[in-house]
Amino acid sequence: MTTSVLITGTSSGIGRATVRRLASRPEFTVYATARKVEAIADLADSGARLLPLDVTDEESMRVAVAAVEAAHGQVDVLVNNAGYGEYGPIEEAPLDRVRAQFETNVFGLSRLTQLVLPGMRRAGRGRIVNVSSMGGRLVFPGGGYYHASKYAVEAISDALRQEVRPFGIDVVIVEPGLIRTGFGAVAAKSLGAGGAPAGPYGTMVASVDAAMAKSYANPMLAATPDTVARVIERAITARRPRTRYLVTAAAWAMVHTRRLLGARVFDAVARLQFR
Repeated sequence: MTTSVLITGTSSGIGRATVRRLASRPEFTVYATARKVEAIADLADSGARLLPLDVTDEESMRVAVAAVEAAHGQVDVLVNNAGYGEYGPIEEAPLDRVRAQFETNVFGLSRLTQLVLPGMRRAGRGRIVNVSSMGGRLVFPGGGYYHASKYAVEAISDALRQEVRPFGIDVVIVEPGLIRTGFGAVAAKSLGAGGAPAGPYGTMVASVDAAMAKSYANPMLAATPDTVARVIERAITARRPRTRYLVTAAAWAMVHTRRLLGARVFDAVARLQFR
């Protein structure tokens, strides 16, 4: 018997790196998923099984979970990785795009979790790894709605961990800092769309965009996707996993600086960076 691992959002970045790392271990049967299977066809060469899965589509999620349960009896490990950043000033960000982000980052994660839990409870074991962000522990201007989605993931995970512990199920949060994936480019593109350059937030948008580009290009601040994949592997294989894993030293420093300094001082520091 092998451990079944269902991973969402594996067409790029952290999800792809996690599939490659876990599929190399003989004790895991890894299910790589994406909205379009052709986007992950090469992952079959790593030993992964491929499934179409769109976390904003109910039928798609039901079919994917049913396929894993038909082969293994239950999903042993769920890695909720699918997500993206929709950036822009709170006043100007288009709310239809904000809703779409929450559908993926929060409601898709929640519904897929609901679908795998009955099988995990029947088996008396299971592990759910929710990929959040350091952005679920602190907030920068221009990213309020993205941060809100990750704060929601943190709250849901904390409640769920206590609810399902009696059934032998662990819930773990992985909080990456800056990771060199396509995330930064998507966030920067949405930031430009969410605030007109000549509008009241034009200066702020430009400074956030410049700071984001500089930070993602800095190897001292931004890590590779495999850095997160190694932590996810540890979260899955640990006998007693931590409740949270902060990924990168820079993320650890920022999160704990925010905690120690308080909101007023952290806001003052942010104002120096985002003029």
